[in-house]
Amino acid sequence: MPSWFKVNDTTDLLSPSLIIDRGLVARNIQSMIALAGSPDRLRPHVKTHKMPAIIRLCTDLGITRHKCATIAEAEMVANAGGHDILLAYPLVGPNIARYRRLIQAFPLTTFRALVDDPSAARALSEEMTGLAQPLPVLLDLDVGMGRTGIPANDDAVSLYELLRDLPNLIPDGLSLYDGHIHDIDPAARKAAALPGIILALTLRDRLHAKNLPVPRLVLGGTPTFPIHAELSLPGVECSPGTSVLHDFNYATRYPDLPFTPAAALLTRVISRPRTGRLCLDLGHKAVAADPAGPRVFLPALPDATLSGQSEEHLIVDTPDAHLYPPGTPFLAFPAHVCPTCALHRRAYVVEAGALVDVWEVAARDRVLQF
Repeated sequence: MPSWFKVNDTTDLLSPSLIIDRGLVARNIQSMIALAGSPDRLRPHVKTHKMPAIIRLCTDLGITRHKCATIAEAEMVANAGGHDILLAYPLVGPNIARYRRLIQAFPLTTFRALVDDPSAARALSEEMTGLAQPLPVLLDLDVGMGRTGIPANDDAVSLYELLRDLPNLIPDGLSLYDGHIHDIDPAARKAAALPGIILALTLRDRLHAKNLPVPRLVLGGTPTFPIHAELSLPGVECSPGTSVLHDFNYATRYPDLPFTPAAALLTRVISRPRTGRLCLDLGHKAVAADPAGPRVFLPALPDATLSGQSEEHLIVDTPDAHLYPPGTPFLAFPAHVCPTCALHRRAYVVEAGALVDVWEVAARDRVLQF
């Protein structure tokens, strides 16, 4: 067992399975709050964990705002008692009406959306007719990711003015995601992130000059979280996601981040097909198939070579294979925890090594009720 993650008894735990250390999750959330300076400056992205139990744990620690990537995630947060939910994903087609129905089902919850296109804004405005309150809408800015968003230029100003003028909507601020920044060195990471932040702040000033409200700046994600947290500006909401559970990829790439991997996978040896080789029940249906390179780290076999993976199998080459007969359990830490969680319907929960609960990964499904 690794020093930071204990499971006292795996005898009756199925494999492959997801295991969450509740104490480590709480500690990661507390570290997020300390880094942000206040729970009010946090809007964690729930796409990492998708679990109602973690939403309730956040609530217990004072975090009431959340960010989502799917309507199912937004519904999960609302059902778990979240008060303020941003769906940070473009709404198109029938998902617009679906989001309206969700909003109407939870009248005491504040829902928000974002747009990066005038036609999308008009479609959103039309579908939100009949809501008790206008829908707060943020402008999605592209500051280098090149995935969604609009450049922080004259077109962004015009789109924000359109949000003011359209019925059923109200302009609610700016959102940016700088997930393209992967610098290992913290100083280099900060230098890479600052231009995007300056673009957002300059656009905010232009909008203020036109008497347009910009109540919030939602900034993500985890690698640049410390940089966003340094901004002593009103309305800044930091939206890291991975840091709640953290993973082996971020833990090794960004050792400056004060978080600990709190999710592991239980796997077992199912075969020793040849000398020096183990086969584990940990295929890419149980652990994320990205990024490129090793998808898991096995602390008990740090020098082993991961030689291949298929749907239900992981091939591990090690000169110590003869020490581990079929049935031997191992803990494996995913390189990328977010899509790994989505592969499991539930997670075993341990604290101080003891099994204490089972948590549903409720929002792994694309559709819950709405």
